[in-house]
Amino acid sequence: MLFDPAKLLLIAGPCSLENERVCRTVAEALVHLRRTRPELNLVFKGSFDKANRTSGGGARGTGLEDGLKLLAMVKKDYGFPVLTDVHEREQIPAVAAVCDVLQIPAFLCRQTDLLLAAAATGRAVNVKKGQFLSPQEMVYVTAKLREGKAKEIWQTERGTTFGYQNLVVDMRSFAIMRENGFPTVFDATHAVQLPGAGGGMSSGQREFVPPLAKAALAAGADGLFIETHPEPARAISDGSNMIPLVELPALIASCLAIWKAVRGEGSAR
Repeated sequence: MLFDPAKLLLIAGPCSLENERVCRTVAEALVHLRRTRPELNLVFKGSFDKANRTSGGGARGTGLEDGLKLLAMVKKDYGFPVLTDVHEREQIPAVAAVCDVLQIPAFLCRQTDLLLAAAATGRAVNVKKGQFLSPQEMVYVTAKLREGKAKEIWQTERGTTFGYQNLVVDMRSFAIMRENGFPTVFDATHAVQLPGAGGGMSSGQREFVPPLAKAALAAGADGLFIETHPEPARAISDGSNMIPLVELPALIASCLAIWKAVRGEGSAR
């Protein structure tokens, strides 16, 4: 099992894999974080295709073949389990040959055939709760993965949209989703997205990542999903949401303090 209840799961990396320089810079920082924070269970993430851009002209990333080469490089050179998202069943065999965790994007979380194909790989599957779903409905999503005999299931909350270019996080979600019997993760950087608010692209409010991340851990989340970049202003996607790489250690230190406090008060949870 990749998930370790004795450690805080941290899924971290750039939004788009972009290039080798970005991947190595982020991976090197995460190696240092892993060395100094043994309480962390680190998984490197990065997307090879940003398939749901607001505008058809938005940058989509490396593509499948080059993206998987970058993820294989991170896995080999830095020793991290790696995660990426899949959008079509046809991508799954190639992704599963490299990645330890297959991620189902929020917009695709009810796509039965995609879920079953990911489950059949024998890899861990992280499924994001759709922005259009209540936390109660995730029981049906995880049931499909269970039916497909997924080796390991993680479920991620990233907020709910009511339109008007905003997302709202209901902290009750973590207790509700835990009833499904699987670890819950909070996607702290996508939760502060302002969808479509950037003139044909998403905008965001990264200043709210720290309070939301700590609130989620206080509410019982088992892990965090945090996108980070050495120069967010130059990132090809989600720059306004991502945490600058230099700020990540301090954010994780404060999050770990909350996580440890919650475990100390109720270690049987």
